[in-house]
Amino acid sequence: MKISIVTPTYNEAKNIKDLYLEIKKEMLNISCEYEHIIIDNSSDDGTIEIIKKLAENDKNLKIIINAKNYGHIRSPFYALLQTNSNATILMASDFQDPIDLIPKYIAEWKKGKKIVLGEKTSSEENKIKYSIRTLFYNFLNKISEFELPINTTGSGIFDKAIIEKLKKINDPYPYFRGLITELGEDISIIQFNQPKRKSGKTKNNLFTLYDIGMLGIVKHSRKPLRFMTLLGFLASIVSFTVGIIYLFYKLLFWDSFSLGLAPIIIGIFFVCAVQITLLGLVGEYIGVILLHQRNMPLVIEKKRINF
Repeated sequence: MKISIVTPTYNEAKNIKDLYLEIKKEMLNISCEYEHIIIDNSSDDGTIEIIKKLAENDKNLKIIINAKNYGHIRSPFYALLQTNSNATILMASDFQDPIDLIPKYIAEWKKGKKIVLGEKTSSEENKIKYSIRTLFYNFLNKISEFELPINTTGSGIFDKAIIEKLKKINDPYPYFRGLITELGEDISIIQFNQPKRKSGKTKNNLFTLYDIGMLGIVKHSRKPLRFMTLLGFLASIVSFTVGIIYLFYKLLFWDSFSLGLAPIIIGIFFVCAVQITLLGLVGEYIGVILLHQRNMPLVIEKKRINF
């Protein structure tokens, strides 16, 4: 039995050595063959130098250094596709996926579960952000064509059969949590409390969170497009009705009924705002189509070590 552990990094110089040592200690306790794959998104804080030095004395540690920062969506997925072990574990490199999940993942996988995901039931990070994420995932489940796991971080263990299926999927910008559910396998859940980052600052900001959120919507639901069609139809009916009413009142009370500019201006601004919002949503769908048409690789490697 061989287990692969994938940890993506970007500017994790303060965490990566401790993470490496903790994973090594845990795998020695489990007593099974393993490899630890670190895929780095072209860090500039010394992370690359640290992992290179660690890899010199440990052939179980394998390194992929990307030519540039390909983001938190493409890079981890690419690393998963490079494994050939009996099972592969994906974990964050900031200790927010606790190391003690590893034996729990493996134990559940040994029961025959091909996909086991970690689900955070609470978080020691920003409570408001956690609540907003929970609301978003519940909303995404309502509009999605598949039932998506709520409050999963992407961390989990995946059987070799699952990895082989993922290798056949040509998706240059995958929403991993949604992609996993589309495979049709039963998903086992292990709950945990998410701790704070051990060191450093999170790389997630408003833009990256928006990116993940919109990707989940446009990849796994056509309901927003149908809602836009329905909204446009209803808006046209309302506009026509209001126009007829105004015309009727003007004809009946020609001298006393003043149309005024205020309702016209308000109506124009409202319609423009709705159009801009809906055009932006259509643009998100078109952007995903463009990514597929370009057929670019998930990442371009700069260097490999110990493969």
